[in-house]
Order: sequence, then C-alpha cells, then structure tokens
Amino acid sequence: MTGPTWEYDGYRPEEERLRESLCTLGNGYFATRGALPECTADDVHYPGTYGAGCYNRLTSEVAGRRVENEDMVNLPNWLPLRFRPVGEDWLTPDTAPVTEHHQMLHLDPGLLERRTRYTLGANRTLLVRQQRLVHLADPHLAALRTEFTTEGRTVDLDVEAALDGSVTNSGVARYRDLDGRHLTQIHVGTTAPGTVWLRCRTRTSDIGFGLAGRLTAGAAPVTHANEAHRAVQHLRLRLPPGRTVTVDKTVALHTSHDPAISDPLRAAVDRVRAAPGFDELLDAHASAWEQLWRRTALEVPGEAGSILRLHLFHLLQTLSPHTADLDVGVPARGLHGESYRGHVFWDELFVLPYLNLHLPEVSRALLHYRHRRLDAACHAARERGRRGALYPWQSGSDGREETQQLHLNPRSGRWLPDHSRLQHHVGSAVAYNVWQYWEATGDIDFLHGEGAEMMLHIARFWADSAGYDDHLGRYRIQGVVGPDEYHDAYPGATRPGLDDNAYTNVTAAWVLTRTLELLHALPEPRRRELTEGAGLESDEPDRWEEISRTLHIPFHDGVISQFAGYGDLAELDWDGYRGRYADIRRLDRILEAEGDTVNRYKASKQADVLMLGYLFAPPELRGLFDRLGYRLDERTWTATVDHYLHRTSHGSTLSGLVHGWILARARRADAWAFVQEALRGDIADLQGGTTGEGIHLGAMAGTLDLVQRGLTGLETRGGALCLDPVPLPELSSYGFSLRYHGHWGVHLRLRSGLLEIDVPSSDRSPIDVRLRDRVVPVRPGVTARLVLPE
Repeated sequence: MTGPTWEYDGYRPEEERLRESLCTLGNGYFATRGALPECTADDVHYPGTYGAGCYNRLTSEVAGRRVENEDMVNLPNWLPLRFRPVGEDWLTPDTAPVTEHHQMLHLDPGLLERRTRYTLGANRTLLVRQQRLVHLADPHLAALRTEFTTEGRTVDLDVEAALDGSVTNSGVARYRDLDGRHLTQIHVGTTAPGTVWLRCRTRTSDIGFGLAGRLTAGAAPVTHANEAHRAVQHLRLRLPPGRTVTVDKTVALHTSHDPAISDPLRAAVDRVRAAPGFDELLDAHASAWEQLWRRTALEVPGEAGSILRLHLFHLLQTLSPHTADLDVGVPARGLHGESYRGHVFWDELFVLPYLNLHLPEVSRALLHYRHRRLDAACHAARERGRRGALYPWQSGSDGREETQQLHLNPRSGRWLPDHSRLQHHVGSAVAYNVWQYWEATGDIDFLHGEGAEMMLHIARFWADSAGYDDHLGRYRIQGVVGPDEYHDAYPGATRPGLDDNAYTNVTAAWVLTRTLELLHALPEPRRRELTEGAGLESDEPDRWEEISRTLHIPFHDGVISQFAGYGDLAELDWDGYRGRYADIRRLDRILEAEGDTVNRYKASKQADVLMLGYLFAPPELRGLFDRLGYRLDERTWTATVDHYLHRTSHGSTLSGLVHGWILARARRADAWAFVQEALRGDIADLQGGTTGEGIHLGAMAGTLDLVQRGLTGLETRGGALCLDPVPLPELSSYGFSLRYHGHWGVHLRLRSGLLEIDVPSSDRSPIDVRLRDRVVPVRPGVTARLVLPE
C-alpha cells in the first residue's frame, strides 16, 4: 500500500499511550484509539472508543466536597481479539517475547496496520498482521482483519473476540478519584451464527447504545460463550507452517441519538448483517477518504508537510462531513482520549477558519451547536444579573457551564479551586467564528438568522458587563480571566478575577462594533423581528456604540498590559527556574507546589495580549485601537510582542502556534522555532505526557491554518480574497485548494514571489484577488499567475 504513512517500529510500553492517540481512527461519528486488540486497559494500554456528543454526568466525593462532572463516555470496547496456542497463556507484547513489532498508519486510506512476531518456544513463531478501519463512508461500521502465520511447527490457536461493556472512564490518572462508571443496563446476546450483540445505556443522560459484531474465519466454526457485560466469540484455528489464516471482525454501532432508527440495537444488528466483507469495506472507505483529501489537503514539501498531513487526518477524523448531521461542538482533545472530559472550549477559534474554506457545511453545523445552546447562555447571563448571552468556558451536552470546580495539581497532590470559568471571552470567539464563516461562505441566510441572534446576545452581554469609571472616563470590564489562564486573581485577593484584560476588552469592542454593523445592514423586517424577539431597548445600540469606543485598555512601560495592574507584578527569575526544573511549561503547578502562586508574577502560560495579533491582521488591529482612542503603532506592537515573548512559559500547545503566527510578520527570523514547536507539539508530546490522553485539536488545526491564512495573509473580506504573503524561508513553497463563495476547488500555489490561482470552470462570477498593490479579477476556467509585491 503506497502513500504517506506514520510509523512506529519496536514495542516500547512507555510510548504506547502516545501511539494510541496518534493512531486513533475515526469518522466524525465515533473514533477508537490505536490500542492493540489483544491488550486490555491498564497502566500501559487504553483502548477507548468515543461517540461524538455522547456525554454523561456523575457526582463524586473529592477533597471533602461533592463535585459534579460531565464526561464524554468511553463506549463499549469493540476491539478485543486475543489469541494463544491451545493450553497456553494469552499472548500480549507485555507477557510474551516479541522479535518484531511495527505499526503503520496509512493516512490516505485511513487504515491502521500492525505486524507483530511472537516467539512461542519449541522453534515456533507466530506472525500477527492486522488491518483496522473505522469506516468513513458508513459512519456506523468498523472492521478489523487479522492474519495469523506460523513458522517452524504447526500451531493450534485459540482466538477470542468480544464486545466489552465493562469499560470505565479511567484514561486520565488525575481524574481517577472521580466516578468513571458511566454505563449501565448492559446486556449481551447472540443473533445469527457468528454474530453477537451488546446493549447498554448511560447512567444519567440515558443514551442508548447498540453494538453488533460479526466474526468470520473461512469455514472455521464460531462458538459463543457470553459473559456478564461481554459478548464473547471463540475460534480454534490450525496453522500449518507458512500458511496464513484470516479472521475478520466487523462491528456496527448505533446510538439513541441517531435519526431514522427505531432502536439502536436493532439498527446495529441489521447493519452488521448487511455489511459486505473486509475487502469491499476497505474499497468504499478508501474511496471516501480520497474524495475528502481532494477537498481539504495542503501541499507542503518535506517533514513539515508530513506532519501537517497527520494533523489534517486527525482533524478530519474528529470533524468529518458526517459532523454536519450531528449536534456536536469541537472537542478540545478530539475523539482521541478523555482529557478535558471531551468538553468544548474555544478551540473552534483555531479550527473553523480552516474548515470554512473546505467543509463549510461542517462549520455551519458547529455554529448550530452554539446556537442551540443560546438559551442556556442567556440563562447563565441572567444568573449573573446580566442581559445577553454568557457562553460557558467548557461546554458539553446542554450548554451549561461544565468547568470543574476543583482541579488537581499532580506536583503537590492538592485539589485547588478552578476559576477558569471566568474566561468570558469565549463569547467573543463564538461571535468571531460567526463573522469568519459568513465572510468565507457568503451564507447570508445564516448571518441574518442564527448568526445575528448569537451576535446580538453576545454584544448585549458585553455592554451589560461594562461599567463606567468616572476617574478614567472610560468603561471597564472587571472580574474576568484572560486566555493566559495562569492569572486568575490579584495577589492576596480574596475573590477571583482580573480587571480590564486587554484581549477581553478589545474583542468585546470588536463584537459590539460588528453587531452594530450587522443590525444596520439587516433588512428592516428581519431587524424588527430580531430586536423585538430579544426585547432590545431603543437606547441600547447607542450605548453599545459608546462602549465600543471607550473601553479601557491598560498600558505599562510602552506596551499593552495584559490586565490592569499587570505592570505592578514582580519579575520571575526565569533563568533560575529553568536551571532548577527540566521543564517549566506548567510553571503554575511548580509555583503552587512550592507554596507560591503565579498570580504574583509577570509570567504567562500562553499568548494573551498577543492573541489579538492572531485574530486580526495589522490594519484591522490598528483600526480597533484607533476606534478605542489609542494609537497602536508598529513600535508599540513590536515592544509588546517582545515583552510577552520573554515572559511566557508556553504551557499550552496553542502557544507555539500563536507566537509563530505573530512572529512570521513581526520578527521573521524567530518565527520558525515556534512553528516547529507547534508542528511537533503532539508527535513529540512536548507537554509531557498529555498527548496520550488525547490530541490537541486546536493546535493541530491551527498549524494547517498557519499555512492557509497565516503565511499567505489570506482574508476573506469585502467579497474578495485578500492576500499579503510573508516569505518564511523554511516554508517557501506550498499550495492548497479552497471552496469559496460557491467556487469549488479554487487552487492557490505560492512559490518564489509568485502566486498562481486556478479557478475551475463554473457559472459563478469572477473572484476578486486583492493584493497590496492591485485587485485582479479571476474568471472561472482561468489560471492567473501574479507576481507578488516586494
């Protein structure tokens, strides 16, 4: 099988969790980690399967308090397939000698292959070759082909396949004090010969699951021996030396969330019964992947291109065309593990800009997830005595705030209050995504409908959160936490929250400004519907206008302050801490374990102020500051970048991405080191073991968008494709195709100061390509070659 691959050679138990995450297979509906089918969950392996949008809520006793958490549920494990010579122990790489072990993730067809050679003793070896897929064309199917070959002497082999409902959520060590038993009413049974089933439900959300599994091995008879919570099948195979025997396991999964079914179990049994054999399944699966790659792929040479291909693969496995039919958000850790409990944060801010220009129907579905939870956001605002909509920092099934009340510091062993729910800037991210989607797609119906409703309520919340300060003569937003996350209170304060976080205030001003523009542009009947439905008072838009021009932005020492009072904090001994600790990315945990707090220092986990340069191109950012009555010249911005660059520990995979994006324009010579950090964040597990708990989807998608928009300066603004490329020597040649305003497959290629843009034939209008020095209309059916301005 040809095409790009991601490979691991040799068996290394300490790397298994990382490999399992990066070898996860999925289709947007469900995903399964790349665990070995003969291994069970333990300290080395974790064979999790997760369904998009499948959550359950449990209450646990932690540190003397009852805490409630909602988790993405680890579904019944469909993988188990173990084997042993008759009368001997079951074989695993942890219990038997292995002379060869190789895993190969074939990216183009979405296929995971493994080869393991076991030494059996008495001059016998067993070669196990497996191919696994989670079907992209039919999102309810998965399949595992296992080929057994012996050398030396004939081996009689016992094979056991199972559907296992005894699983729990236990994949993250620091969550193990919490209740992880989410499944109940687990029943198993047998239907047609060779086919078993499992039915269960979640304990509180009452989601029903039906799985059916079919096992075939030529003429070999399949027997059944079901156990409590496990549907079990057995085979006995005779393996003469050199002869390969093939066992195929095909599984169907349905949930009670699915449309057009009467019962998940009945649907799963019917589907697995009708499923074709492995070869035909693989052909249809590979064909679906081929079509998806054509719509989404980047063309980047070298090692960076290989990593970007892997990042795109995992993005598409989490958010595929099937996502368009689901009520789901962007899980920060993909469908690849249990870290962050499968919750939805602000990561769509880094994901949607890429999807907008390739799979806009998926972007729209993800925005619908937010719109369906608008009522919950409005309720959250009312709970705080505010009008408008307060979206939660962590969201799950129903839109309530899912942020944990306590979090564990693994260094100190202490459970600490978690104030990250004060990151109200997530609402600005939702509004930003609405606007970006509209500009990329021209979907005016969405903008005037659900988009306008969300933006109006988010703007209303910001206006109601802003209080006027007579001394400053400006409005202030107080008691929040910014994207940095380290700082959640002032030193010695008894209450959490910070005042005038610059990122929060600037993005709030942007939301207010854009919402006013949108209200003005709406057709009068729709504007009337919208304002009447929201109960908008006649004087509110004028107040929004005033606030959008007079929100306070603090400065100190000639740079933008992260928040009011930031300039008064102490300087950290960065060299001293780097000398004492091998890794200071999680500086907050180090300081807390020492009895100190990061709140005392000018030290950031990740980009906060600098996020403004990620969201807004330099002219737009200057315009926002001008509107607020501040001058943001190049000298001030460069000084701000330098200030925070030297005071950031990069304790998030998003940090390298944002800093690389910023430096590509502000200080090009330093950009590549941060781009490499973003590229390697998950494959090298730079955050110290976190990737094994799930990939970092926002960072992965952000690296794709770094090429698509960051290096090209691509903006979809004013009905044109605006381009202002920055030459980065390490990434000087690249290309990609876009879907833009009804044009499919618009191909852009940049190299050596030249832009080539090909617009496929259609009946659409020409695309205006706007460069710094000119506007060039490119008609369908035409390839334009443009020399870029110096």
